Formats: sequence, C-alpha cells, structure tokens
Amino acid sequence: MNLHVASPKQQTVVGLGLTALSLVLAWEIGGWIAGENLTQVEYLFVAAGIAVASVTILRNWRAGFYIFLTWVLFEDAIRKFLGNNMMIYFGKDFLVALIYLSLYLAVRNKRDRVFRPPFLIVLSLFFWWAVIQVLNPNSPSYLYGFLGLKIDFFYAPLMLVGFALVRSDQDLRKFLVVSMVLAGAIAGLGIIQSIVGPGFLNPTTLAPEIRELGDLSKVTPITHQLIHLPSSVFVSAGRFSGYLFSVSVLGMGTAGYLLLHSTKGRWLVFGALGTIAVAIALCGSRGVLLLSAGSALCMSAAFIWGAPWRTRQVYRMLKAIRRGAVIMAMALALAALVFPKEIGSRWAFYSETLDPRSTASELNNRVWDYPIYNLMIAFSEPHWVMGYGTGTASLGAQYVARIFKQKKPEVAVESGWGSLIVELGIFGLALWFLWTTVLIYGCWRVVLKLRQTRLFPVGFGAFWFIAVMLIPETYASLNVYQDYVLNAYLWLLIGVLYRLPELLNSRPVPLPAPATSRALVEQLVP
Repeated sequence: MNLHVASPKQQTVVGLGLTALSLVLAWEIGGWIAGENLTQVEYLFVAAGIAVASVTILRNWRAGFYIFLTWVLFEDAIRKFLGNNMMIYFGKDFLVALIYLSLYLAVRNKRDRVFRPPFLIVLSLFFWWAVIQVLNPNSPSYLYGFLGLKIDFFYAPLMLVGFALVRSDQDLRKFLVVSMVLAGAIAGLGIIQSIVGPGFLNPTTLAPEIRELGDLSKVTPITHQLIHLPSSVFVSAGRFSGYLFSVSVLGMGTAGYLLLHSTKGRWLVFGALGTIAVAIALCGSRGVLLLSAGSALCMSAAFIWGAPWRTRQVYRMLKAIRRGAVIMAMALALAALVFPKEIGSRWAFYSETLDPRSTASELNNRVWDYPIYNLMIAFSEPHWVMGYGTGTASLGAQYVARIFKQKKPEVAVESGWGSLIVELGIFGLALWFLWTTVLIYGCWRVVLKLRQTRLFPVGFGAFWFIAVMLIPETYASLNVYQDYVLNAYLWLLIGVLYRLPELLNSRPVPLPAPATSRALVEQLVP
C-alpha cells in the first residue's frame, strides 16, 4: 500500500524526456559518422557497454561477474584499436570494484557467505611490507608504489568472489564451461592470426607503447625460418601464451569433472581443448609448450591416483584422459595436414632450440643459467637489502613515467625472485616464500579432501595452476604473476578450490557405469 505508483502524467514526462535524449544522441552520432569521426562512436559504445555491465553487477553480481570475465579477456582488443587509451585499461578495475561492493552488500544482508582465508595472516604480512615499501626513499616516486599495490593486490579479493560464486555443481559447471567457451574462441582467433599474419586483429598502426609487444617475430637459428608470434585479442604474444597455459590446465580439470558428473557442455570443453592444443603449438612460446605438455602428463597421473575408485567410476577418468589425448592429437594432426608450413616452422623452432643435441639448443640457458644470472644481478645492486620500493620493477612502470612525467626506475631484472629483491628487499622475498608456501600447502590439504570424489579433477587442476604460477613461473619472471588475466584467474581459482569441499554435501545422481567398463574395473579393483 505504501509503494509509490507513477501517475500517467509522470510517465508521459519520463517518456518524452527519454525520446528527446534519444534524438539528441542520434543527431550527435549521425554527425560523428558523417564527419568520419568513428573514434567517438567507438568510445560511446564502450561507455554504453560499461554502463550496462555496471547496472547488471549492481542488480545481480553473479550475472555481472560473467560480463566482467568477458571484459577482462577482450579489453586488450578494444584498447589496441583505440590507441592504447589508458582509461579503457581501468575499465575492468571499475567493474571488479562494483563486484566487490555488490558482494559486500549481499554478505551484509546475509544472502552470501564471506570466505575467511586460512593464509590471511601471512598474506597480510606480505601486503603490509609492500605498503611500507611505498615510502622507500630509494623509490623515484610514490606513484610507483601505488602502481605496485594495485597490480599485486587489487584482484586478491576475487578469491572471495570465487568462493561465493560456486554454491552448487550447477554454478561450478557454468563457471567452467563459460571459461572454456571463451578460451576456445580466443585460441581460435590466435590460430587464424598465426596463419593470416599480424594484420588480423591488429589496427594498421599500433600505439608506440605496444608496437613491439603486438608485432613480434622469431627466426629459427638453423633453418632461418621466420615465424610470427600471435597475440590474438591481447596486446602481447606473452599474455596470449600465458593465457593458453592457464586454460589448458583448467580445461583438463573441467573435462575430468564433467565426465564424472554431468554430460552438459562436455563436447564444448573437448572442442576447446583441441583448439587450445593447436594454439599452443602455433604460439611460439617454448615455456608454455613445455609447461603444458608436462602438466598434461602430471595431471593425467594425478587423475588416476585421485579417481573415485570406491564408486567404481575410475573407468570414466581413464575415458576422460583418453578422449582428451585423442582429440588434441587429432586437432594437431589436422592442423599439420591443412597448414604444414606454419606447423613445420614452429616445430623447427622448438626442435632447434629445445633439443639438447642441437647446436643452437637454449634449454639449459633458459631454464637455469639465464634466471640465475638475473637473480645474481639483483644481489649486485647496492640496495638489495631494503630494495628500491614497491612497483619499481613492476609491469606498467613505463606508463607512470610517461603519463606523470616521473623519473623511470633504472633497476630491473628478468628474474621473478630478483624483481622481488629489487622492489621489496631480501625480507620481502622471504615473506613471499612464506605466504606462498602456506597457501600451496593449504590448497594441497583441500585437494586431499576431494580425492576419490567427482570434484577431484577440477580441484587438482586449480591446485596445479596455483602451484605452477607461484613457484616456477614466478621464479622465471614476476610479470606472470602481475599479468592481470593470470592474476585474476589465480585468485578466482583459490576461492573456488576452497569452496569445493562444501559441494560434496550435495549428492548428485551418479552416472550409470557403462557395461563395457565392468571387466576393466574388476581387473583394476580386486
């Protein structure tokens, strides 16, 4: 009875106002198009997209989350075509801040639960040391410190989002399938670009800051073949290849989970895995190739070890491994048959630089000598004990120097651990080891709870991605952790992993075991 009902007169006024506003916008847009000022039209559509996403997030943050996830993955494509405008770069930060606010309101109104990380104390120690290092007198400007805090910690609350997002198997399946559909589309675009050339998905002229990142090529050292490194929808080939590794691990875990639990989305995931396998072969990144192949072997062995033997569904796990391997092999064979030149040049590059028997092999140098050399460079700096301040060796420092006319940090190393020493000193590196060790150990304990359940494949996949990101990847370069795409997935998967044990309380109807599997199960399980 107390609800306010708009009168017909008020509705007429509102309708006339919207009509007038629409006519003004149409007139302005028509003028821009007639004057060939298409950049203004593009900015208007971007602003409209952000406005729609913002309203969706505030009304239902779960639905808005998938808009945010899509924006994160495709933001670079928009930025490339709009001259690397940094306002667009902060669009995802605005959206994720709205998600944090919407989740906070939902928790306060008791519609959602908050995640209390068991590693919060050690993570807080590392965070507050980074805050203190903003005031480091060796830093050229405090702005570098604020940049470092934003890159390193702004997406950390996504673990709360990931925890709250997955309330049931349906929520988990939706998150995994949507992630893999997006991954398949991005990998497919990267395959096309590696075949057609850098003119695809790139403007005619890239902004100077990203020109070298978005138009990279390599030459095979022995056969002297030129290969282009695709960047797909991203601004750099490195971001694209790192993303391929993350979704390859996520895809293998998703495939195992779906074969144990549900038939929905199964073939979408397997199709995406085949596309990702071809994209990894064509991306030209030796590190991603080795990590993906090694992860496939380790995860296959782990899936068999953690399969639900008690419910006699181990056959389905073997089927998932076999089916994934067959589909990826068929996709690679088809790519080699249709595009032999492109696949052959990449194979020549990998074999000539990774084969220890090759005269141009760089395997030992890239795995050990080069990172250790850069780590030693960090210890040769005069302020290695206290460091030079948060953000002084972080991604994006060049934008702070250019936009705010600040002195550019002159200290930089390519070792991840060395970069931590440069920024935070030796004590900062020790705190990094402390919080990552506690986190990985805690994640492993969660994985053990999931053993012999339907959730083990996706749980182990999340654990494997987290461990690889924080140990070998960060050992090689801090840029991997600071890449916003990988960083967002890292924190999301931490929250999802810690939520999985609660999903075991729900008991879905088990899938009927096929008759052909009984003989195999009886041989495997006495």
